[in-house]
Amino acid sequence: MHIEPILHLLLMLVIANGTPLLAGALLGRRLACPLDGGLRLADGRSLFGPAKTVRGLLSSIFATALAAPLFGLTPVMGAGFGLLAMSGDLVSSFAKRRLGIAASRSAPLLDQLPETLLPLLLLQPAMGTPT
Repeated sequence: MHIEPILHLLLMLVIANGTPLLAGALLGRRLACPLDGGLRLADGRSLFGPAKTVRGLLSSIFATALAAPLFGLTPVMGAGFGLLAMSGDLVSSFAKRRLGIAASRSAPLLDQLPETLLPLLLLQPAMGTPT
């Protein structure tokens, strides 16, 4: 079993998902513009919620691009990884809002699967992870 590519994937996921939290802790509410602009859909709920910010998206993409060479990936692939992880996170947030789950509330599996599977499935060949 090839453990190294799996560890690289896990570390990239930690970076992609942890950086927005770190940016929030360091910057407070500065630059925390909601990605959905506060849009509410016909069901009266927000598109993603206030916790999904431009700052979080950009910081994740930037951090994964910077970290990518440590794992044998190009910065562009790293940025793509961050973008895919954050896209999966947005899919989760969208689904949680439709299910009536409040922003920042936990939903096991729904919180983890999309943000893990999108980069894994789409970048699997480049990362050398086993299928």
